[in-house]
Amino acid sequence: MLSVIIITKNEAHNIAECLDSVAWADEVIVMDSGSTDDTVSICKSRNVKVVETDWPGFGPQKNRALALAQGEWVLSIDADERVTEELRLEIQATLTNSSHYDAYKIPRSSSYCGKFMRHSGWWPDHVTRLFRRASAKFTDDAIHEKLLVDESKLGTLKQALIHYSFMNADDVLRKINAYSSIRANRDHTDGKRASLSKALFHGIWAFFKTYIIKLGFLDGKKGLMLAISNAEGSYYRYIKLMLLAEKQA
Repeated sequence: MLSVIIITKNEAHNIAECLDSVAWADEVIVMDSGSTDDTVSICKSRNVKVVETDWPGFGPQKNRALALAQGEWVLSIDADERVTEELRLEIQATLTNSSHYDAYKIPRSSSYCGKFMRHSGWWPDHVTRLFRRASAKFTDDAIHEKLLVDESKLGTLKQALIHYSFMNADDVLRKINAYSSIRANRDHTDGKRASLSKALFHGIWAFFKTYIIKLGFLDGKKGLMLAISNAEGSYYRYIKLMLLAEKQA
């Protein structure tokens, strides 16, 4: 039995196609944290389990969903991701065969403002999403959570998970603002501090790493745009961390 877990908030523009791509699973659980759009009604119109709750952060929320899963195997995906037909067949074949692995990494193909990136550190971007329920759990990180599994029992699938990461410029700016705030607050709680020079350094380094080291220039103008947005996200993370310390002083 395979359970699919998805966490949502205001994903009405995404969730229908996401659910359609996993409709073949034995169980689908959606954990929603206060959507004000049609996300919940769309989910309820399909044969999925919907739980409405608060927002404790990405890791804790995914562990809540995991605790509700009944399947021996669990597939964790986000509302902006899609399981292709090829990936579905590979997952089903993998679970049908007797596997000595407890979890699998899946290559993820991500779109940035309409272009699927082949460089910039975005491909193949392996993510561990398919796992035995009894053998894994998520870290409690508020953002960029990880799945804790035994690395010696980790396999790799071949077919890609599709990820519509940044749909347009508004989406880019919204996520830069949200994620930089979450990470700055976490860093501040951990006792880290920043300065303007540190913010500038990290911003420049993020651009150089994405565009040069990760070959972002091979992704054309969208590669340049991604490198700039990565630089902005890093810069604002440390600027916000600096301002939090100044406010506390």
